[in-house]
Amino acid sequence: MFGRTSPDHTIVHSSASADPDRGRAAPRPPRRRPGRRLGVSAAVVALTAGLLAAIGPATAGAAPTCAGAGQAPRLVGAVPGAALEGLTVDAAGRLYTTDLLTGRVFRLGAPGARAVPIARVPDGGAGALAWARDGALLVGYGADARVVVGDSLRHAGIARLNVGTLALRPWVRGLSAANGMDVSANGIVYATNDFGNLIGRVYPNGAVQANWGFLPSANGAVLGRDDRWLYVSRTFTNPGVSRISTSNPRVVQSLLNLGGDITATPDGLTLDARDRPVVPFNAAGQIVRITSPGRYCVLASGLGLSSVLSYGRGDRGFSSGHLYRAGFDGRIYEIPGGFDRGATAAHP
Repeated sequence: MFGRTSPDHTIVHSSASADPDRGRAAPRPPRRRPGRRLGVSAAVVALTAGLLAAIGPATAGAAPTCAGAGQAPRLVGAVPGAALEGLTVDAAGRLYTTDLLTGRVFRLGAPGARAVPIARVPDGGAGALAWARDGALLVGYGADARVVVGDSLRHAGIARLNVGTLALRPWVRGLSAANGMDVSANGIVYATNDFGNLIGRVYPNGAVQANWGFLPSANGAVLGRDDRWLYVSRTFTNPGVSRISTSNPRVVQSLLNLGGDITATPDGLTLDARDRPVVPFNAAGQIVRITSPGRYCVLASGLGLSSVLSYGRGDRGFSSGHLYRAGFDGRIYEIPGGFDRGATAAHP
C-alpha cells in the first residue's frame, strides 16, 4: 500500500551519524526518591494535558468512517489514576501497559481482568514497551518533564523486564526519550521523543546512538514487516505521520499531513496486517487508519486522551486481530472497528 509513495512525499534531512562500535553501555542510574518521580512525571503529563486543552475543541473529524467500523469502543481494563503510555501484548495474550506518573509496569491476564503492577522503572516515568529477540520486555524510562529538553540531556534509558521472573534491570541510558519504541529482527531498537527532534537507535551490544535520525516531535515507533521503514507520528510539530528509511534516516516520507491542525495530536501508532498505520488522534479523540498517502478513515471516535495502540497476540486473552487502545485517562479499550484477523502486536 505504501511501497509506491510519490517523490513529493519524500523529504531528505541532514542527520548526524555515529559509529555503533564506539558506543558503550551506560552506568547504572542513581536511585530516585518516589516523591521526585511522581512530581516530574506528573509535570510532563500536566504539560501534555495543558497543550491538549490549549488547542481547544478538536476539528479533525471530516474523514469518513472506515468500512465495517463505527462501533462503540469496549472497555476491557483500567488503571485508576494512571496516565498510560506504553502498550503491548505477549504470545500468551497478556497485555502490558506503563504509567507515566508512577513508573510502574502493569499486566492484565485477559480482557476485564485486574491490572497487576509487576515492575517499576529505576528513574522517572515509564514510557514505551517493545519486545527483545530473547523475549525480554523492553521498558523505556525517564518519561518525565526532562523530555522537553531531552535532546540536550539525553537522560532517558531502557530497562529489560523478564516477564517470567518479573526481574527488571536497567540496560542502557543516553537517549533523548523512549516515548515510542520498536525492535528490528536483527535486534536494533529505535526510540522517539515527541517533545524533541532526535530519534535514537540502540544496538544489541548496548551501544547507544541518540542522534541516529532527526524528525521534530516524532512519537510512537513501529517497524514495517521487512524492517525497511520505521513509522512514527508527528504529534506537536507539523502534525501527521511519517515513515523513515532504516537504511538511510535522511529519507523521510510523509504519509499524512494534517495541514497544521494541532487539534489532532497523532500519538503512539501501530500497523495493521497490510502495513497501514493505525493512529490515535489524542486530542481529537479519534482512532484512524491511513488508507493511502494523504487519506484516512475513522475506526472510532469519542476517545480523548488516547496515547497508544496495539493489536493483540496469540489465540486467547488479548488475542491477535483485536485492536486495543490505552490513554492518559487510565483506561484500555478494544476498538471493534479495527479488527484485522492477520494483525498482531509488534515483535521481532
